Amino acid sequence: MPPLILASASPRRKRLLGEHGYEFRVVPADVTEIAPGHLSPGEITLANARAKSRAIAGAEPDALVLGVDTLVAFEGEVLGKPADMKAALAMVKRLNGRTHDVYSGVWLRHARSGRERGFIDVTRVHFRTLSEAQLRAYLERIGPLDKAGGYAAQEDRGELIESIEGSFSNVVGLPMEALAEALREFAELE
Repeated sequence: MPPLILASASPRRKRLLGEHGYEFRVVPADVTEIAPGHLSPGEITLANARAKSRAIAGAEPDALVLGVDTLVAFEGEVLGKPADMKAALAMVKRLNGRTHDVYSGVWLRHARSGRERGFIDVTRVHFRTLSEAQLRAYLERIGPLDKAGGYAAQEDRGELIESIEGSFSNVVGLPMEALAEALREFAELE
């Protein structure tokens, strides 16, 4: 397989790839992400992932560039990263005791061969019902400002998340099971 580049500065994505034994470099893409609007959550994440991958692939034609975008959707609304603790509290209060979806768009591009592939992964997340004091304590502990939806699955300890239908790693920010399958399609490239 060609050298792998992660076009993201996300420490969670970096950790997931490392834990699964992948060798890669990190080259964050500087792109303007598509904001929620007329596109579906899946279309938004896939378009953003494609933009990130293509932004790096042009300068790294021999590498396989991985672009990823993740967002939380609840009742038809996209919940991005909260601007401050007040916004984070508002987000987790809305999700409290309810079910929402986490979407990740993933795009792989190998510029030299012109090959690319993208996919969307969706996971349903069910939250427990917590008091406002418990929600505040949770947010103080996890530092929610760089996390879509204002929460952290990887740091949850069973406090907020009651159950998950689908890929846990997708909720963290990178659906590793689907990624492994997609990477096999690029294995013969050099």
